[in-house]
Amino acid sequence: MSTFCEDRVAIVTGAGRGIGREYALMLAEHGAKVVVNDMGGARDGSGSDLSPAEAVVAEIESRGGQASANGADVSDFQSAQQMVQRALERYGRLDVLVNNAGILRDRMLVNMQESEWDAVIRVHLKGTYAPSHHAAAYWRAESKAGRPVNARLINTTSVSGIYGNPGQCNYGAAKAGIAAFSIIASRELGRYGVTVNCIAPGALTRLTEDLQPGEITDAMREAQSPRWIAPIVTWLASSESSDVTGRIFESSGSVFAVAESWNRGPAAKPVMDPTALGPIVRDLVKQARLNTGMNGKFQDGGLLS
Repeated sequence: MSTFCEDRVAIVTGAGRGIGREYALMLAEHGAKVVVNDMGGARDGSGSDLSPAEAVVAEIESRGGQASANGADVSDFQSAQQMVQRALERYGRLDVLVNNAGILRDRMLVNMQESEWDAVIRVHLKGTYAPSHHAAAYWRAESKAGRPVNARLINTTSVSGIYGNPGQCNYGAAKAGIAAFSIIASRELGRYGVTVNCIAPGALTRLTEDLQPGEITDAMREAQSPRWIAPIVTWLASSESSDVTGRIFESSGSVFAVAESWNRGPAAKPVMDPTALGPIVRDLVKQARLNTGMNGKFQDGGLLS
């Protein structure tokens, strides 16, 4: 077993299956003690079953690692607090929080129900905020007590959020919010010895397999295996990454890149007369770069012909 993350204590939410499972396994492989959190619900978030988390724990322990299962609803403020507290009670510290739990309820905007919007925003956005709040409170208290902190907050966005994907207004809005949350949190928590980064993963999992056009080949399964994303999360979780914060990493078997945030583009002198804005706006739009699509290439946001 590697010692790259030796004695690091990590919580990984949504770690019973898919991407989160690979995070937990690789962190444990490199010496971390891992709290494997997963409610074990269906793809849409309904139901609960601790057995997926327990299965990951059993796999880690069979390889000589240390792990414990947790079934907390990370979008519930008190449950998230209890999850963090149990990690502290069991392992005596917390070094890494990986917010990965999520659900999908895809629908075009005109057909999306309020319940579908609320559920996705709650699990993704509040499910990132609540554990982060309690972990950050612990790290701040440690820092103020004079104890050294070398902690990591790693969140999960999506290309759907940072670039935009039709049919996922709820999911994309939540994921865009998480990207912004991560940048802001990095500016707030750096003084306490905490770095904050964000992953935009690309992988075939039970959440995404039926979203793929056409037949899924073996080559596609390998290129989009969630195993490809675990290395950057493990590196960010390690002590080696202490100088990297406030960044969003795209990661899959075919892409590894830093996604750049919004930048101020072309500008003009402000005017008070709205009737004079037409040519000014069109000129700014012509000068500006197009919005990026899901493939990372410029796509739209220009003038309609």
